Amino acid sequence: MQDLKLLEYLETFLTGNRRERFKKVLPLRTKHFTVATEDVYQLHNTSAVMRSCDVFGIQELNIVEEVNSKSIDREIAMGAQKWVDLNRYHSTKDCISDLRTKGYQIVATTPHRDDCELIDFDITKKSCFFFGRETEGLSQHVLEEADCYLKIPMVGFTESLNISVSAAIILQHVTAQLRKSEIDWKLTEEEIIEKRFDWIKKTLKDYDAIVERFQTLQ
Repeated sequence: MQDLKLLEYLETFLTGNRRERFKKVLPLRTKHFTVATEDVYQLHNTSAVMRSCDVFGIQELNIVEEVNSKSIDREIAMGAQKWVDLNRYHSTKDCISDLRTKGYQIVATTPHRDDCELIDFDITKKSCFFFGRETEGLSQHVLEEADCYLKIPMVGFTESLNISVSAAIILQHVTAQLRKSEIDWKLTEEEIIEKRFDWIKKTLKDYDAIVERFQTLQ
């Protein structure tokens, strides 16, 4: 109960608008779906994917930096780096291994394999959507390890979409379907409390001093 008392105390230092935003956003967050980007070269693409994760309620983004390692572009992410949890991996193998231990199936997004079109995707399974490099696409390792292949139907001359556009289209569709379903997709109460603490810490500049002050009052 001590933690909850501290949480309530910390929230008094937030603006009313920020408290309401937390209250509105957190119940719509999910870890049922997650996203992984594999050695994306253009920084703005990864940043834009993070922004889409935030917009559509995806709580975690996984970044494989086996070849390319860069920081999130704050301007393009538009503050999303505060609200989306970022997991970084030095190899695709480590990323896939970790995701499997968390119960995710590996979904390779590619226009070059015939498996499942977006409209037919089974949303009941915990899934991680993998997006590859701008020119080469996903690595052979991801394609071999994938549990299924997912593609966005296209009827024009262009064979593929920009990674950030693809991610936005897929996430919008699957999260919309998820919220209409009876699947238990929301964060647990424990995860919600953890995120409240985390988001407050990222919001309040004098967070540590406020916590110390609270402890002296107990």
